[in-house]
Amino acid sequence: MAHEHPPLHHAERGKRATRILAIQRLLIDKGVITADEVDDIIERARERTPADGAKVVARAWVDDAYRARLLSDARGAVGELGYRLSHDAELAVVENTADVHHVVVCTLCSCYPTSLLGPPPDWYKSFAYRQRAVVEPRAVLREFGLEVADGVRVTVVDSTADVRYLVLPRRPSGTQGMGEDALADLVTRDSMIGVAQARPPKP
Repeated sequence: MAHEHPPLHHAERGKRATRILAIQRLLIDKGVITADEVDDIIERARERTPADGAKVVARAWVDDAYRARLLSDARGAVGELGYRLSHDAELAVVENTADVHHVVVCTLCSCYPTSLLGPPPDWYKSFAYRQRAVVEPRAVLREFGLEVADGVRVTVVDSTADVRYLVLPRRPSGTQGMGEDALADLVTRDSMIGVAQARPPKP
């Protein structure tokens, strides 16, 4: 279960939700989209979970050729596993290494790879996270329980309407010989956003 982070859980959803519902009603009234189509989009989004993204990560961990394709053509690579992006935005995958740690944020709203991770968590949409992740990323990561070593560069990537980002977390040590399903169980939603590492294997 994902860890809760009270200091960042202050999403101002009142005004945003009201604005979205007003736009939705306007589009339905003008015949641009039907209420049934809206319900279908919402239902398909709910069917997606971080387990989908975890399968992509696990394949990249065990297959170097697939990992290279994922980093160079993320849309095509996730398509190989049967996943289709439900948005027109491109998908970019950034890899965490021993030298660099990536963190994803959407500074304007809450752009997020829902086709692979499901709906974004409330803290990701909050103004506190959107502002502070850019200004003081190490402090934010510390609040999530992640201490990044001084020698590791922290790079913040801004997800937009044009490009959505997914972090390829580092493979935990001691996982040699583990199959893809077992590896996928170590991949969390937060690790694919960059505010956590993948889980270590159970002893």
